[in-house]
Amino acid sequence: MHVKLLVFASVLTIATHLRSVGQSFNNFPVTTQKPPLHAKHWIGITGKPLAATAGSMIFSKGGNAVDASCAMLAATCTMWDVLSWGGETQALIYNPKTKKVIAINAMGVAPTGATADFFKNKGMQYPPEYGPLAATTPGTAGGLMTMLAEYGTMSLKEVLKPAMQLAGGYPIEAQTANSIEKEKNRIKEWPYSKKVFLPHAGEEREAPDAGEIFVQKDLLATLQKLVDAEEQALKKGRSRKEAIYAANDRFYKGDIAKEIARGCQEQGGLITEADMANWKVKIEEPLMTNYKGIDVYKMQQWTQGPVMLQALNMLENIDLKSMGYNSSRYIHTLYQVMNLAFADRDFYYGDPAFGPEEPMKGLLSKEYAKERVKLINWEKNDPKILPGDPYPFEGKTNPYTDLIRNWGAKQVSQRNRNGLDEKFMEEFTAGTTSVEAADEEGWVVSITPSGGWVPACIAGNTGVGLSQRMQSFVLDPKENPFNVVEPGKRPRVTLTPSLALKDGKPFLSFAKQAGDEQDQLLLQFFLNIVEFGMTVQESTEAPSFKTLQMYSTFGLHEKDPGGLILNESMPPWSRKELSRMGYKLTYQPRTSGPINAIYFDWVHGTMWGGSSNHGEDYGIGW
Repeated sequence: MHVKLLVFASVLTIATHLRSVGQSFNNFPVTTQKPPLHAKHWIGITGKPLAATAGSMIFSKGGNAVDASCAMLAATCTMWDVLSWGGETQALIYNPKTKKVIAINAMGVAPTGATADFFKNKGMQYPPEYGPLAATTPGTAGGLMTMLAEYGTMSLKEVLKPAMQLAGGYPIEAQTANSIEKEKNRIKEWPYSKKVFLPHAGEEREAPDAGEIFVQKDLLATLQKLVDAEEQALKKGRSRKEAIYAANDRFYKGDIAKEIARGCQEQGGLITEADMANWKVKIEEPLMTNYKGIDVYKMQQWTQGPVMLQALNMLENIDLKSMGYNSSRYIHTLYQVMNLAFADRDFYYGDPAFGPEEPMKGLLSKEYAKERVKLINWEKNDPKILPGDPYPFEGKTNPYTDLIRNWGAKQVSQRNRNGLDEKFMEEFTAGTTSVEAADEEGWVVSITPSGGWVPACIAGNTGVGLSQRMQSFVLDPKENPFNVVEPGKRPRVTLTPSLALKDGKPFLSFAKQAGDEQDQLLLQFFLNIVEFGMTVQESTEAPSFKTLQMYSTFGLHEKDPGGLILNESMPPWSRKELSRMGYKLTYQPRTSGPINAIYFDWVHGTMWGGSSNHGEDYGIGW
């Protein structure tokens, strides 16, 4: 393994030099476990091979990247690819007509009655991880229909056809089938989930077998209701866009909404018909920073997305390339920068629709980044990094200095872990898939949808699995005064699609699954390409590292100061140096993803697709 790493590093150094003198790096490729995708007309990548096929079906019928991404999203929801139809969707879309990036905020909100006191009176430290009380209002259905209505070209019926075929019965893959079997005891707590997930109830294996035809009659009926509402509107002379919104109204204000609310409340949840009717998708301005001439776009601060922008602002002041890829010095630098950025995330990020106002202007200022970098200890890890003070950088005084002074005294992991604790890591990397799509017209879509993963509580007879995103709130303002649960509020989530433009044109579209890992690995992916000249596939497979020093957004919201997960290929001298610097090291064989990404090659007028070498993520291009 060490020899392979040295060869990899040597080839990378040579290739980077050749690129700098004008020769193509692509002529000196590092062998990857997955081949890169090449496309001229369109490309789609997502979390399941069948879902990627759904996107290709839409592209082949003349749909654009928005149409195809909606079909892939619908398919992944139907296949329980770590999400369901009752989850949430976050998307960045590049519109070639306006040459701007827009953000789709389809995150559900806390329902009526979901207050901090409500959960405290139940003896909870945070809202629960599973079950009906973990559910925000469903967002993915509305996000999909809004994207399709506003930026797509096809009907809802056309886009949902692959997903409806899957709901009618598809050969379930081993990963999902085994996840159902593993979680069957929890699934049995909810009668509607048991009906869907456990076709062999009472037998030794109650979940479907891998390859068995998995049928979801209730979900199929729900999707058919959406198509029926669209077709009825079209018969009345409504436009394509109006007809899609008629289907949206049936989901959020009609019989589907009534059954979701009824089924949720029957099982102990809080979602009401009014919660469903009052929820709306938001089309927002994304946040952006420029890193060495590249504009990087992220969702607003109700996601963790701006943490990558803060990190890039700090790293712009450091010569990363001279440190060498994945040297101990490079890893230490990125780890410390991420400590600073994630401490700010953990204290300052929240839903901007609710007070207090997050100091995002200060947090994203280049001047603030320069001051934060000065705090780095270049010789050892600092396990006690605190949130910074961005308020002076927007001409204000920080009202939270007392909270910050005492911040972080609790929620340090108390588990006596031998290596990686399974429960801690399950919480830390929970959920999500990703969808990436682009077409020759110039539309680019990056989506990180999630919520309603197995084990999901299904809402009545809809077949719709409810979100588990309430757990991302806090109950105590001492932890984060901006992210305390309130009815109608969106939790600060980990979901974080990414788009980058260079010279005003699409440069990269990229996203990944796995909770709090997302932005730290997307940051490394981006730097692999921009600083070290990797191709998009090489970058998705390249060994990354993971910090556990930020608070988990899930479960007990713990952190592991000094926790550092390295790739098993890391050489012993680097391991020794990092241990000397105060890191607690653990190892994984694959650490890079799953990242899905599209690179735009404007020299040749083509697109490159990359997908990490683990997980079931897959892409198709033409």
